[in-house]
Amino acid sequence: MSVRPGDLVARIAAWTRRWDAILPLLAAELIVWLGFGSLLPIMPIYFTEHGVDLGTLGVVVAAWPAARLVGEPIFGWVADRTRRVPMMVAGNVFAGIFLFLPLVWVGAGPFIVLRALAGLSTALYDPAARGYISDATPVDRRGEAFGLYGAAQMGGLLLGPAIGGLGSAAFGGVDFIFWFGALSSFAAALAIAIRVRERPSTAGLARESWSPSVDLTTFPHEPDHLVGRTVRIPPDGDPDQPAGPTSLANRMLIAAILFTIGGNFAAGTYEVIWSLYLTEMGAGLELVGLTFALFGLPVLILSPAFGRRVDRGGMTIYLVAGTVLPVVAALIYTVVRDPLLTIPLILVEATGFAMFNPALYSIVAAGSPSGRSSTAQGVFGASGTLGFVIASLLTGSIAEINIRLPFVAFAVVMTTSTIAAFVVGGFGRKPRATAGAVQRPENAPAGVAPSFGLRRVALPYQDSRGRRRAAANRRRPGRTS
Repeated sequence: MSVRPGDLVARIAAWTRRWDAILPLLAAELIVWLGFGSLLPIMPIYFTEHGVDLGTLGVVVAAWPAARLVGEPIFGWVADRTRRVPMMVAGNVFAGIFLFLPLVWVGAGPFIVLRALAGLSTALYDPAARGYISDATPVDRRGEAFGLYGAAQMGGLLLGPAIGGLGSAAFGGVDFIFWFGALSSFAAALAIAIRVRERPSTAGLARESWSPSVDLTTFPHEPDHLVGRTVRIPPDGDPDQPAGPTSLANRMLIAAILFTIGGNFAAGTYEVIWSLYLTEMGAGLELVGLTFALFGLPVLILSPAFGRRVDRGGMTIYLVAGTVLPVVAALIYTVVRDPLLTIPLILVEATGFAMFNPALYSIVAAGSPSGRSSTAQGVFGASGTLGFVIASLLTGSIAEINIRLPFVAFAVVMTTSTIAAFVVGGFGRKPRATAGAVQRPENAPAGVAPSFGLRRVALPYQDSRGRRRAAANRRRPGRTS
């Protein structure tokens, strides 16, 4: 069926209005990842060409996430208590500086220091950005929003290697890639400073009464940039029904932490050995760059669609498939001898992560206490970073034995962490009902299925039938909560 130009324009306009709050940030994320995408294929090769052995390479790669491990929880906490836009701008500016300096400050020691400083800079940016998206997006569209966020990243990963390759050929060396990576971060900082504005949370309503100050003698208004972050009133208007957990120690967030440790173990493994694994089989830098670009393609295309499916419920299939596909691909990598055969496996693996990530970010958003979304994102990000650090440190040592063994380690870790996440979160577990009561696991966000199972999870208030059932339960005599 053909689409009339007028209908197409109307659809585009409607889509733009729907996401106008986060579009500038998505554009900035795309720009940032253009620079990262151009650097990722070349950096392990660049480091080893400047005297870094495999064991030390793991330390160099781990320096970035190790700094994030320390920085993300701290900067996430800060981002919930101050303006987020200056933090995002500063993070990108500093990242651009430290991404460029390995070109002029060479050696294992300088590489470790500069990678750590660059990681600390991105830790300043990321929790603020993810918290902004979480607070600026309606609850029933968070899966799709984070699908778009992942698509923006993968758009940069898709185009970045091509830009880096063409630029290197045109300017006669890898210097262009470091310049491009730095300038991309600066451009993203400028875009955020000009177009992104502080916004209250859209997950609920701003408070109409204000909390007292510490000395209990005055009742000041909150700064505009904090309004709406500290409380979320359910759409049915009953402020006694919490819109989410009240503590970071809740099952949703703990399960998300376990999921992300496994997923980031994969990232740490691949960042250390992927380029070297391909070059050992005879691949050139062009094919290495192509594989990074191809990884971004399924995520770019499929993440928003999977995000919409996640918003409608039924996340279990996406979490399971998002684990199984990368694990199977990793095991097959151990027997591949032709670098061209990695291409279809990359597409399969990336499709798994296109399913996995929107579901994962939706779990994090649902497990974020009101007013602490950036803090939750910081804790979540630091946990994933821990998986990345461990993988980076182990991969270098294991690869010295056999460069294919790290794929086996990743498969085992991701499988184990996913199983643990399902157990801790109680996903798929049937509720134990008592007379006249609906049992809900501890800290389960309002609107989530009482079983806490993701076979058919409704994230908070996304289902009008769920709201009607909740209202009926509140009117039922003897109801417990």
